[in-house]
Amino acid sequence: MPGAGVCASDAPPLPPEHHAAAPADIPAELPGGTPRALPGADPLPPPPVRPENRRRASGLLGNVPTAVVVAALLAVIAVAAVLAVGVGAVVIPPGQVLSAVGRGIDGAATTGDDFIIWRLRVPRVLEALLVGAGLAVAGVLVQVLVGNPIADPFTLGLSSGASLGAVTVITTLGIGTAAGLTLPLGAFTGAAAAGAVVFLCATSLAGLSASRLVMVGIAVGHLLSGVTSFLILRTGDAEATQQVMYWLLGSLSGANWELLRIATVPVAATLAMLPFLVRRLDLLALGDTTAAALGIHPGRTRIGIFVVAAVLTGTVVAISGTIGFVGLVVPNFARMLVGGLHSRILPVALLLGALLMLLADTGARMLLAPTELPVGILTAAIGVPAFVLVVRRAGRTR
Repeated sequence: MPGAGVCASDAPPLPPEHHAAAPADIPAELPGGTPRALPGADPLPPPPVRPENRRRASGLLGNVPTAVVVAALLAVIAVAAVLAVGVGAVVIPPGQVLSAVGRGIDGAATTGDDFIIWRLRVPRVLEALLVGAGLAVAGVLVQVLVGNPIADPFTLGLSSGASLGAVTVITTLGIGTAAGLTLPLGAFTGAAAAGAVVFLCATSLAGLSASRLVMVGIAVGHLLSGVTSFLILRTGDAEATQQVMYWLLGSLSGANWELLRIATVPVAATLAMLPFLVRRLDLLALGDTTAAALGIHPGRTRIGIFVVAAVLTGTVVAISGTIGFVGLVVPNFARMLVGGLHSRILPVALLLGALLMLLADTGARMLLAPTELPVGILTAAIGVPAFVLVVRRAGRTR
């Protein structure tokens, strides 16, 4: 009929040269054998993820559930803690250790081996676990905070502030006055003051900048370290100088129940906030632009993370001294084991840090007994070789 349209079925077929064809210089397959989609064609489904790539993306432990990893670490820590309580100048069998702990909980551990276990060794073991967990978690937070996997809690200048506070107490008030809670209080005050200075200098109207935080933290840390060295050189008391150097290398020899109870409150409070930070940590680790596009304010988020990391670091450094490598090695170790999600990294890093500190402190007590080594030497001796081995193994799987 005149004026009627021509149906598609009635139209003559197009000649072959009019069909869409891939240019001759475009290969039909991508490297690795993946077929390439032709121009104008529907996109091809993504290629299947190879098992080795999936395992690498989720860490060396593959798809092992977080609960299984946590349960295994808890079991290892429990065994190590019982053995650590039993070793020392007086060796006590594990069964007797457990019985003494039970009597200590009931308030009946007052004499003999019970006193050694409950009053001396159990607080030290628990303090080692607390310090290691706090430093490891603080390390995870700081590495996300500044966007650098080689950062640690001491990057923020907090340890230098704690050192200055402790050295000021020892060199000014004397060793006798520095006993008890005075030294930890001075160290925590120094860490808090250093954190406040770094925070004020690194914060702008846009929030907390990662690059500015690193620069200010390092600068403040060096300044406070210089003042600390000056105070050490000015003191004429050889015994005070020895105690200062021992504290600067880290030690848990002053552990007791009173100090442990005081330190547990801020550490537990900050650790309880971690579930609310997991999503923000994951987004912030993707970069400021991506995090902002996904609904968080990077500058304001860093302020909250900085406060949590500062409280953790200041508290544990105040009771243990400056113990290095835990906050650097353990977060990277956990990341290699379980992948990049912080819902997996945080619990694993917490337990790995606690285990590392427990082993290091036990070794510090036993290696040169009756002389006790600074625990910071052992954390480096244990943590760094283990970290290098993991890095090399991860490199071979790439």
